[in-house]
Amino acid sequence: MSLLFLVRHAQASFGTDDYDRLSELGLQQSRWLGEYFAERGVSFTRIVAGTLRRQRQTAQEIAAALGIGEHAIGIDAGLDEYPGDALYAAHTGGADALAQQRADHRDYWRTFRAAMTAWSGGQLAGVPEDWDGFGSRIGEALTRAAEGTRRDDAVLLVSSGGAIGRAVADITGAPASTAIELNLQFRNTGVCELIAGGGALRLLSYNNVPHLDRPQRRHAITFA
Repeated sequence: MSLLFLVRHAQASFGTDDYDRLSELGLQQSRWLGEYFAERGVSFTRIVAGTLRRQRQTAQEIAAALGIGEHAIGIDAGLDEYPGDALYAAHTGGADALAQQRADHRDYWRTFRAAMTAWSGGQLAGVPEDWDGFGSRIGEALTRAAEGTRRDDAVLLVSSGGAIGRAVADITGAPASTAIELNLQFRNTGVCELIAGGGALRLLSYNNVPHLDRPQRRHAITFA
């Protein structure tokens, strides 16, 4: 049985004009995770990230800490996040998500949770991806990542909180509401471990941050 390490990207630039890039803290979180894997002697058979910049940057920093060049990182769009801005706009009738993030981030997240709930129930029109399609592409990406792996192989996948929450909910047979809750509670550079074997995936651990769970790094545990 092989082991898939499913990692959420590090802290991005929430509330700025370009969310899809890591903050300075995010770069450090990624390096610390790479160092943690190196300390444990984890050797990855393959490393794959989604196409989003924050996902690729996270994978690159982890790989660098492991002494691996970015040329070794594969890209799979199946690991990309859902179209968050489009969901927010469809639910609110076109409200400016960035302006709301800056004005009242608590209200923004309340509204976003409602948008996710409506989306999962098929109640949002005009969005570029539906809930079922989102789940299918994530499942297919995980299948591709595990394909051809052997016993004791390890695969590193860098994705996003919504994609990981959906994957875990589907693997455990949980409803859409659980996928949404898992999404909103997932920490930056949090790690899920999945066991791949016999054509199935099983959840081993969820949302772990051992590389940050140290007194001098507790400030680096973030969620956005």
